[in-house]
Amino acid sequence: MKFTKWQGIGNDFVIVDGVRETIDDYASKAIEICDRHFGVGADGLVIVLPSDVADFRMRIFNSDGSEAEMCGNVTRCFARFVYENGLTNKTELTIETLAGIIKPRLIFDNGVVTSVCVDMGEPRLKRGEIPMLGDPEAQAVAVPLLVGDSTYSVTCVSMGNPHCIIFVDDVENLDLAEFGRPIEVHPAFPRKTNVEFVQVVDRQTLRMRVWERGAGVTLACGTGACAVLVAAVLNDKTDRKAVLKLDGGELLLEWRDDNHVYKTGPAVEVFRGEYLA
Repeated sequence: MKFTKWQGIGNDFVIVDGVRETIDDYASKAIEICDRHFGVGADGLVIVLPSDVADFRMRIFNSDGSEAEMCGNVTRCFARFVYENGLTNKTELTIETLAGIIKPRLIFDNGVVTSVCVDMGEPRLKRGEIPMLGDPEAQAVAVPLLVGDSTYSVTCVSMGNPHCIIFVDDVENLDLAEFGRPIEVHPAFPRKTNVEFVQVVDRQTLRMRVWERGAGVTLACGTGACAVLVAAVLNDKTDRKAVLKLDGGELLLEWRDDNHVYKTGPAVEVFRGEYLA
């Protein structure tokens, strides 16, 4: 099975052309190939497929085999992959995901793709849309969440997948596994949740670290970055355009007047290979 390894600010993925390569069981193959000791090593396995409603269909499987609705960092890598592998000559694409249609745009400098801007769509703020227990029509902005013996003030946002955002004073010394894991599986979230811990630097800058649903600690999360900007605006902590500093690098985020969140960042091919197992 031929594959390409990509990373978007440290969030790394194995991308496979699902038209040319046959995989019988995506979930089990994701667990196998994402293993960093016995496989290729990645946060997820991404399959490129044809679509009846968009230019391509994208399926994403986390390292634990669960299927993700969407991933912002994957989308940038996916867009550059299909363009640079000759699967399309379009520079503005539509991609079908479980979260809906996503629209990335390739950005060039002297004929070379340098970054990708993705229209991530509208944030979903109602509990029923996230999903989160409680009044399905109500928002969850700075609401208390009891986890064990501790109570956290959380803001929850869906960018097609669920995110629980917690603002902290010192994000660098936080044990992500200790705090992220129990929140991910908290009964308030029927489909589990991604967990973002955020430190406000100023009104145009945020520092974020993430515990991803189904993957654990990762260096970055694109949908999480979008959700964090929305949460910061809802809590009057930043302006609607800000730089997010993640463990793997930086993203530029903007929540525009059309209510869509736009995310711009790099997408880098790391290597190509053939998986023999």
